[in-house]
Amino acid sequence: MDDNIRFGAATGIGSMPGGDAREAARTVTGSFEDFPFLPELPARGPGADMIGRTAGMLVELYARVEPSGWRIGDRPGRDTKRARSWLGEDLDALEEFTQGHEGDLKVQAVGPWTLAAALELRNGEAALSDPGACRDLAASLAEGLRLHLAEVRRRIPGARLVLQLDEPSLTSVLRGQVRTASGYRTHRAVDRQVVEATLRDVIAVHDGPVAVHSCAPDVPFALLRRAGADAVSFDFSLLTGRDDDAVGEAVEAGVRLFAGVVPGTDGPLSDPAGSVMGVRTLWRRLGLRPGLLAEAVTVTPACGLAGASPAYARQVLAHCVRAARSLADNPE
Repeated sequence: MDDNIRFGAATGIGSMPGGDAREAARTVTGSFEDFPFLPELPARGPGADMIGRTAGMLVELYARVEPSGWRIGDRPGRDTKRARSWLGEDLDALEEFTQGHEGDLKVQAVGPWTLAAALELRNGEAALSDPGACRDLAASLAEGLRLHLAEVRRRIPGARLVLQLDEPSLTSVLRGQVRTASGYRTHRAVDRQVVEATLRDVIAVHDGPVAVHSCAPDVPFALLRRAGADAVSFDFSLLTGRDDDAVGEAVEAGVRLFAGVVPGTDGPLSDPAGSVMGVRTLWRRLGLRPGLLAEAVTVTPACGLAGASPAYARQVLAHCVRAARSLADNPE
């Protein structure tokens, strides 16, 4: 983690509605000139979903779709090929609309623990049930991410790549709340030191900034900070007073907050200043310097926009930019 890292003022989470890669790339790059991201389009089906997309990046591990979900297999099948084809299509579209781009550019992948909770072994249980499988999966993911980042860097050489690891299941992994295949039991909680060490190893594959995203409650800010995350992305509406100390310590340690303040599903939007009012309130509660707000906060939607209408998704991205401007212009 680098205390001197700066990020763009606003960006998206990852997923977008629809199935047109060029339209998604055009929307994202047009909305976030300073901090675009590689769109994900899960509406296309298995392989475009967050688990399938990342499973397609794995090295020497493969996954296929079963009625119960994604399951690790022996060889690359049509599901792996489909996932890789869609990722290539998305990269082609992003490359087209980022010619000459020299700012931040964010790419997303599922982190090792959410992947371990979602991918099944041959016996139908989650990889999370087998410590050896978790280690193999994390190593495969790390190598896959290294290759993926190199490919994006080749296509868009002027960009500073920001890697986002999506970890919505992380809290459940830490608390032993991930259900077994039968649904009657839960997998044993994974030791926090093991979780932290694995995240640190995966984060280390990227020589640039890394954000960890979770739109679940009780994001473990302190653990992510220790693991080396440069930013934590979260649903701001789920913060409670219990999080104050960890959030304050993270900010003081130089961790950027990707604050999800704009709802990700269709509905009325408040004015931009209203969207970031809670962030200002938090700042005052923590006793942090108002002038630090723009340096420490990136405004985002609360979560991905796959469930939104295309029109609303465009409105949300534009709203994030205006809300970030309001935060910078009026930090008090």
